[in-house]
Amino acid sequence: MSIKVIVTGAAGRMGQETIRTILNEDDINLVSAIGRSKSDSIGRDIGELVGYGKANVNLTDNLKEALQRTKPDVMVDFTVPDAVYANACLAIECGISPIIGATGLSSQDIEDLDKKAKFAGCSVLVAPNFAIGALLLIHTAKKAANYFDNVEIIELHHDKKVDAPSGTAIKTAKELAKIKKFNQEEFSTNSPARGENMDSIRVHSVRLPGLVAHQEVIFGGIGQTLSIKHDTINREAFMPGVVIAIKEIGKHKGLIYGLENLLDL
Repeated sequence: MSIKVIVTGAAGRMGQETIRTILNEDDINLVSAIGRSKSDSIGRDIGELVGYGKANVNLTDNLKEALQRTKPDVMVDFTVPDAVYANACLAIECGISPIIGATGLSSQDIEDLDKKAKFAGCSVLVAPNFAIGALLLIHTAKKAANYFDNVEIIELHHDKKVDAPSGTAIKTAKELAKIKKFNQEEFSTNSPARGENMDSIRVHSVRLPGLVAHQEVIFGGIGQTLSIKHDTINREAFMPGVVIAIKEIGKHKGLIYGLENLLDL
């Protein structure tokens, strides 16, 4: 039995890559695609729009109508930070499990979504990163954290990314901060040049054309450093993780923060 999926932000970069991936999966069925309101692409066949060929699914800007009409199992959201919370709430109200790839949710938003999902009997996945390599970077960094007392994070993304630090960098800092208190003897002033201070861990953000998504975690010790780095070369890197999320989310209830919770790490 195939899993019925609706994709929001379908005409964006990540949305288009997700559409192509779903259309190539035998056990996942694309039932609707949502685009930006008043976009010139509204009404076009989404398969043709992403270069796949006719998919018999036209891009629409009415999420509520599409949810009620197509009754999907899962909603994959790659929209923008100011839309993702409302989209997730609408999906949950319809008993549909949202997979959230967009960043920008506050701690209160996440808590509210957890309560709503449990009440509705569905699940919500908030995934700062779908790249398996990025998840392994965090996993490895947590192991290394036991042996170093100083660490900083550098994240680099394309110049169209609106939020900084990235969701992956924020999650990395939070996960490392659970292990111990880092950088307790830092003497530099809290200036912008030192990056953002997150749980006493400095996070530096770079935004340049030509980049996709990159992160380096640098540990410092007496007479040595350890660098753990992950590079995303293109957006296809995220797709195996998206497919895992679609296939696994229905086995859970409530909110799941991080794709690694659906993997055997």
